[in-house]
Amino acid sequence: MSIPTATEKKALLEVKNLKQYFPIKGGILGRTVNYVKAVDDISFSVYEGETVSIVGESGCGKSTTGRAILRLDEPFAGEVNFDGENLLGLSKGEMRKKRQDLQIIFQDPYASLNPRQTVSQILEEALEIQNIVPAKERRQTIADLLHTVGIGAHQMDRYPHEFSGGQRQRIGIARALSVNPKLIICDEAVSALDVSIQAQVLNLLKDLQRKFQLTYLFISHDLGVVRHISDRIIVMYLGKIVEIADKKSLFEKPQHPYTIALLSAIPSTNLGQKRERIILKGDVPSPIDPPQGCRFHTRCPFAFDRCRVEEPKLYEVEGTHRSACHLVENGEYDFTGGRA
Repeated sequence: MSIPTATEKKALLEVKNLKQYFPIKGGILGRTVNYVKAVDDISFSVYEGETVSIVGESGCGKSTTGRAILRLDEPFAGEVNFDGENLLGLSKGEMRKKRQDLQIIFQDPYASLNPRQTVSQILEEALEIQNIVPAKERRQTIADLLHTVGIGAHQMDRYPHEFSGGQRQRIGIARALSVNPKLIICDEAVSALDVSIQAQVLNLLKDLQRKFQLTYLFISHDLGVVRHISDRIIVMYLGKIVEIADKKSLFEKPQHPYTIALLSAIPSTNLGQKRERIILKGDVPSPIDPPQGCRFHTRCPFAFDRCRVEEPKLYEVEGTHRSACHLVENGEYDFTGGRA
């Protein structure tokens, strides 16, 4: 049986022209004098059953995108269509019910769990809010959830401080699973864990995806982690999407200078392989006053005059591979082989 391609699957999440601007107040009257353009007009889709990862440096807007989708921070503009419904048109009460289908796993397992509640109380809170399990059945449901994520049910009456970081993150995963979601946003879900524990948690997420037909939006700065779990990858820089591709295409034939620089920073496990490290010059510009044209041109070794005045579109490279680089347009440049 052939596996459906992304274009044949149903788009569970469609983000259209999403903007997240944060106002900067100034003056005696506290008027808005400018905005931090954390996410600036991005669009992408996530299909049922796949894992789409968003990667980039700190401050690129990837976590802000996840929070805007869930309306943890109200978006400035755009559309977030989930399962055919625009989430931004829902009232707070309607959005609270919709969050049964959209859950999040936070970065810090030490801060995301209430230290004054036992594990059973933490998980029961989610079940109670969504009212999907009768009260008399909740304790057994909690025991089943903990078993699913690899924690013994006999530990459900312990407090978060009695668990290791990896175990706490498993409890966070159990909390996200408790309401039977369709989409889980993993916001740097393994970055606070030791490398060996990261692998265990990533394997758990993949197993749960197969078992419960889950869809993931996986946010990370670590391309090594992303390579392990992703189907497709979105690369962001200074609030913009600069490249979208399936995992194989992105790692074997990246088509944006920023992506190439990120990939060059991944440590090689092959002792006989030498990888040229690309060091980008300068600092990331301020999202308050981003550069005109391509936002990456101030650090790009391939920038030319057009880059400084015209913002690039996401040009088609091949299939579903897209790159926001003028040199990619019409096949003018092949970053793996030099100028055509």
